[in-house]
Amino acid sequence: MSNPIQLAILASGNGTNAQQIAEYFANEPAVNVNVIIYNKKDAFVATRAKNLGIDSQYFNRKDFMETDKVLHCLKDRSIDYVILAGFLLLVPQNLLDAYPNRIINIHPALLPKYGGKGMYGHNVHDAVVANKETETGITIHIVDQHYDRGTTLFQARCIVAPSDTADDVAAKIHLLEKEYFPRVIEAFVLNKPMPKQE
Repeated sequence: MSNPIQLAILASGNGTNAQQIAEYFANEPAVNVNVIIYNKKDAFVATRAKNLGIDSQYFNRKDFMETDKVLHCLKDRSIDYVILAGFLLLVPQNLLDAYPNRIINIHPALLPKYGGKGMYGHNVHDAVVANKETETGITIHIVDQHYDRGTTLFQARCIVAPSDTADDVAAKIHLLEKEYFPRVIEAFVLNKPMPKQE
């Protein structure tokens, strides 16, 4: 058996996606969630990491944007792929250069709609409802130097009912994220076929 593929998860907040990914791969010997890195000191994702028995590391914005500290952390741990799970900073160039086409993000809309700076979390769902969209979904994509512009790996869709609030839309998106994000990561890093939306 070859060495498992090492993942680092980058997160900024609550960490529900990070936890779902970690739990999904807990019984997959070919893939290991090595570390969870977060950039907000009081982020609840650190507590989740501790409860899951996964190492976590805190780096502030300056560490990310002006130093190689994060890169050294990833290299020291022989990380193969970087997964963004609710990580709100623009990925710095030194990480993009070190991990070309090996940094994956999830976005709570059908890109290219509702992407770009400021379009994250509830801001996206508010915009979808305000514009009376009839469908929305998730996009899982490769990260490049622009917010939400990298190559799309996978999209899943859901209906937006006329009566749906932003909270209703958020709940539908969370279900899609939970179902598909870990499976798409697995397919991508193990070179397997992408899942199809049922």
